[in-house]
Amino acid sequence: METEPQVVRATIIFGLRTFGSVPLPVRADLEYDPADPFAVSVGYHAGGSVVRWLFGRDLLADGLLAPAGDGDVQVRPAADDSRVLVELNAPDGSAVLEAAANELADFLDRTYDEVPVGSEDRCFDFDEELAKLALRD
Repeated sequence: METEPQVVRATIIFGLRTFGSVPLPVRADLEYDPADPFAVSVGYHAGGSVVRWLFGRDLLADGLLAPAGDGDVQVRPAADDSRVLVELNAPDGSAVLEAAANELADFLDRTYDEVPVGSEDRCFDFDEELAKLALRD
């Protein structure tokens, strides 16, 4: 009997890079929901609120090994290969955060345990999603 894939969660402390100072700690709650199998959600705790970003699981994985992304989210290894940089760009500003590469890799490994690469389409019903879009129009 096959079990349904489960939501994968992790909390990682990122460092917000600032000029002339050590990185400031920023709590980030990562979530991978098999109902949206191509995406990872990251909630960065900033002040009293949470800023949520959604980006591709493959972008995060690719960025562990080499620079990836050319839009609002870019991920790349840091000069210290034990760290990964995540650059976020929005109309209000941008931020560069760093995290331990092994913690991000562990999170990704757990997502692959739930939904292996290449099997995402088994969790995602394209026809159903298109029907939802058609109902909006």
